[in-house]
Amino acid sequence: MNSINRRSVLLAGLGIASAGALAGCSGSSAPALVSPSGSAVATAERKRRGSGKEQKVTLTAAPVTLDLGGVRAKTWAYGGQAPGKEIRLSAGDTLVAELSNQLPNRTATSIHWHGLALRDDMDGVPMVTQQDIRAGSNFTYRFIADDPGTYWFHPHAGVQLDRGLYAPLIVEDPKEPLSYDDEWVVVLDDWLDGVTGTPDDAFAELRQGMGGGSARSSSMPGHDMGDMEMDSEGMDGMGSSPSASSSGDGTSVKFMLMGATSDLLGGDAGDVKYPHHLVNGKVPADPDVYSGKPGRRVRLRFINAGGDTAYRVALGGHTMTVTHTDGYPVEHQQTDALLIGMGERYDVLVTVDDGVFPLVALAEGKNATGMALVRTGSGRAPSTTVRPKELDGRVMTASDMRAAEDVRLAARKADIVHRIELTGSMDKYDWAINGKAFDMRNPDDDPFLIEEGQRVQLDFVNTTEMWHPMHLHGHTFQLGSAGARKDTTIVLPEKTVSVVFDADNPGQWLLHCHNIYHGESGMMALVAYRA
Repeated sequence: MNSINRRSVLLAGLGIASAGALAGCSGSSAPALVSPSGSAVATAERKRRGSGKEQKVTLTAAPVTLDLGGVRAKTWAYGGQAPGKEIRLSAGDTLVAELSNQLPNRTATSIHWHGLALRDDMDGVPMVTQQDIRAGSNFTYRFIADDPGTYWFHPHAGVQLDRGLYAPLIVEDPKEPLSYDDEWVVVLDDWLDGVTGTPDDAFAELRQGMGGGSARSSSMPGHDMGDMEMDSEGMDGMGSSPSASSSGDGTSVKFMLMGATSDLLGGDAGDVKYPHHLVNGKVPADPDVYSGKPGRRVRLRFINAGGDTAYRVALGGHTMTVTHTDGYPVEHQQTDALLIGMGERYDVLVTVDDGVFPLVALAEGKNATGMALVRTGSGRAPSTTVRPKELDGRVMTASDMRAAEDVRLAARKADIVHRIELTGSMDKYDWAINGKAFDMRNPDDDPFLIEEGQRVQLDFVNTTEMWHPMHLHGHTFQLGSAGARKDTTIVLPEKTVSVVFDADNPGQWLLHCHNIYHGESGMMALVAYRA
């Protein structure tokens, strides 16, 4: 990677610095990069398959007290609910989304449209593709959504994702090839905000590492999340909250999870202790319910909006036919259960039987579950701790899938290969890429350089003892030569996952671990197009 002053380059592209800033790089040999709002980005946008239709929405990010099903939590959310109201449009439509930032304590925010290959200056990453959206101000996102699929949106500021700021985004295919009778969007989430503290409290503790000691902050300027006030109303009826425990050296820990292991995840399952796991914003004691008629074929769209938890998902008494992952079709296969990492999405088809059935999201390795219900007839709801046998049947991951033929990339030798070494440990909580933590306060990190038209190969080499869901903005890559098309992929401990994509969306794109705490501590990098 080449050494450049990325702050000068990025802010110049956003019209914040002078036009001469591109020449002000730290070294005459530093390459010029495509500006997030430059001519190459505008040209790529004009090539998208637009329908000419616009859909306008207003999204207000603000504090709210949510009822999670007998559990009250003070948090932040879009439009006073979590998940936020679903946005649904047809492929080729233009989304015009005005974000109103009504967050407290001068908190800046943004929206990242997860999984969409959209124009770079609408990608929602402060200091990379746009300025902060300051408290009390508005910003309008405008872009063509030309790829059908299951997507979602969330902030890209600090650890705000682990509050209630997220919602589904469904782009329908006007020529939908699947045949089904009904649809159910299922959003999975791990929850602590307003119950045991805030995500910022959790992050501060994690940054101490397993050995304790002083934490070094990595928050971006203007992204002070503030203190979450919790009164008696906010804590009553929460159920038992995990009390502070002790680490090996006697240090008191409240949020750090000890001893969570999973064979499916290659060992350590997660970092954070969550009091609740939600399906569509509800705890198992008051579950979300899909109601329908027996014999109907239902499309379930799963979205893992969690901060630190992979979910093993099954519908009791049923098998699922997997049709898509991360918005792209795969060769259909039947399975009993799915393993879904943070940021991943899966679409399945299920023909529902007659009765009441639990849809269970097992927090992989964490001995906890979220639950919703499918009700198509009479019967009593199962116990909140039910564990369908399907969870212990065939469990599929993306590595078991092949891309459908019509979306499979043509065979081609890679023009450039980048080694993305995942580094760090729980001991120091020093997660990074190639040993270097990405710091947006001083963004001089060297980008992984690519050029438009190239076939790019990324080799994710996990040198750590923790699994990482790696997410690339602005592109959909392919696992290996014919694997599933994805934008987020699980990389197991001490394993290598190679992905390929065609560099067809110019700009500057974030690459990061979608464990929000790993990413915020430094496991991020930039994939940038040469001008």
